[in-house]
Amino acid sequence: MRICLSSTMSVARLLARAALIALSCAWPAAAQETKPQNLPILFDARERLPKPDLTSLVRLRFLTSIDFPPFNFLDQNGKLTGFHVELARKICDELAISDKCQIQALPFGELQGALAASQGDAVIAGVAVTPELRKTFAFSRPFLMLPARFLRNLKASISGTTAASLSGHPVGVVKGTVHEAMLAAFFPAIKPVPFDDKDALLAAVKDGKVDAAFADGLQLSFWVSSPAAEKCCALFDGPYLSQQFLGEGMTIMLRQQDADLTAAINHALATLSRDGRLQEIYLRYFPYGLY
Repeated sequence: MRICLSSTMSVARLLARAALIALSCAWPAAAQETKPQNLPILFDARERLPKPDLTSLVRLRFLTSIDFPPFNFLDQNGKLTGFHVELARKICDELAISDKCQIQALPFGELQGALAASQGDAVIAGVAVTPELRKTFAFSRPFLMLPARFLRNLKASISGTTAASLSGHPVGVVKGTVHEAMLAAFFPAIKPVPFDDKDALLAAVKDGKVDAAFADGLQLSFWVSSPAAEKCCALFDGPYLSQQFLGEGMTIMLRQQDADLTAAINHALATLSRDGRLQEIYLRYFPYGLY
């Protein structure tokens, strides 16, 4: 499988990459301290998805980016890696087309145009599914959901082990986010304390200015096990999933006319999910666990 790279990144995504790469230094230690829960299976065991004939397929070009760790990023040796990259390889293995597969990295903002212009065949880079995009593109079945989670300060006097225990407690949330709206809808008895950004939120829960926080489970899972947290906190209750607030989850974007390829990828994803290979990739890149 050939991997091609294009190195342009926005400043914002570069900073996000740097932050998560720094947190990833603690992966081995954290993996020993906490055993993550299994990845939820999103495919019905009774459902049989057909496997179209791909013998006429000349090649399958996956497009991704390099600034969304741990999903897709460059490692210390400059090699493209991550959850999405490993998953693309496994999909090709399952479809018995590894010799026809390529992975090309482009700036995130160019992925949609490249797919539309047939410069690639499938985008695997965390593109959010929207009604507008569905007018132009097809999407695979979701293979990973990103949950919302609570994070609690271990010194806070919280009597129980569920979200109901946070009733009346100050719980931080970043204002103007889907997590703020989700907290209000799911937990009206909880007292929300808004913060301007994620850094201010995490600092507040670490310093005990709020007893807990409600935010993206991916970011919280890495932060709580990082040196920056100084073992102040722990994930609490959950996970919480909501298509209304958090979207449809991680999918692969394809052209609408490539119905057979979309069906083949769905077949591969279902097989990888059921036989445990998707779980193996998940544990490799999310040793803290999201769920």
